[in-house]
Amino acid sequence: MSETATPRTAVESTFARTRAGIDLTVRRRDGRSVLLATTVGYLVIYLWAIGHLVPGLGGYDVFVVADPLGRLFQPALGPLSFEPVARVRIGPLTYLFSFNTVLGLGVALLVGLNLAVTTVAWRQPASCGVGESSAPLLAGVPAVLSGSACCGPIVLIAFGIQASSTLLTAFQFLLPVSVLLLVGTLLVVVRQFEPEAIE
Repeated sequence: MSETATPRTAVESTFARTRAGIDLTVRRRDGRSVLLATTVGYLVIYLWAIGHLVPGLGGYDVFVVADPLGRLFQPALGPLSFEPVARVRIGPLTYLFSFNTVLGLGVALLVGLNLAVTTVAWRQPASCGVGESSAPLLAGVPAVLSGSACCGPIVLIAFGIQASSTLLTAFQFLLPVSVLLLVGTLLVVVRQFEPEAIE
């Protein structure tokens, strides 16, 4: 008599497969390279887009506001935008540290994991079902697009589009939506994995 899978065992199986897929990806050189390059590249672009990484005036300097831990979660323009608590000048660059860096790093890691797992799956099509389904490759596209959602207001300003307060209010929900899309995409890609078949 065969046991039917309960929702709980299905969820546990999905997360176990996800952990195994991520572990496999970071053990491979190509997976680590894509993860590192994508995470760093995305974080730099994110910080540049929100104005927390800008051209500097030369010199070296570190400035920290009074009570930085108390002000770390102080909102700036919206519920998911925070005031800088430190400024670091390193020659041609000035970096402003805020909780936005932590959020950006989280999204950058999700984007990096999505693309790294997709790369490993794509390079092992026989073992990952890529030949039968294009899900791993296609799932990498929303990973990039959804991850860029948090910079939406900056994009509008860059193109000179006047945004209404309603539109700007809607942008505050794009960061949580992009995180959900990235996690969902990662789960879809890892479902294609057969870890024991990948070298």
